[in-house]
Amino acid sequence: MSGDFLHVCPLGDLPDGEAVRAEIDDLAIALVRKGDEVYAISDKCSHADVALSEGDVEDCTIECWLHGSTFDLRSGKPTVPPATIPVDTYPVEVRDGEVYLSLTPQGSADAA
Repeated sequence: MSGDFLHVCPLGDLPDGEAVRAEIDDLAIALVRKGDEVYAISDKCSHADVALSEGDVEDCTIECWLHGSTFDLRSGKPTVPPATIPVDTYPVEVRDGEVYLSLTPQGSADAA
């Protein structure tokens, strides 16, 4: 196991198709389980500075509950305005039914 992956929770603790907020080392992350796949995205909308984990998940997007912006869970890129700036996404590994997360962003607002 790579040293920069931190244990988050058992896979069974994440409800399928819903976002769950996790705070890891003072970093707020929205975790979304889609079957056996888990996505991790910054839990802060780039448009309105509100928690994305409180929004709805549809397919591979998460919607900000305040103004309706949606973000791709895989890339962090906004897919529906008013947000235009991507949010960070983080690598996730599921091993032996446990979820591990790297705090090094893989998709970043710098890529805009």
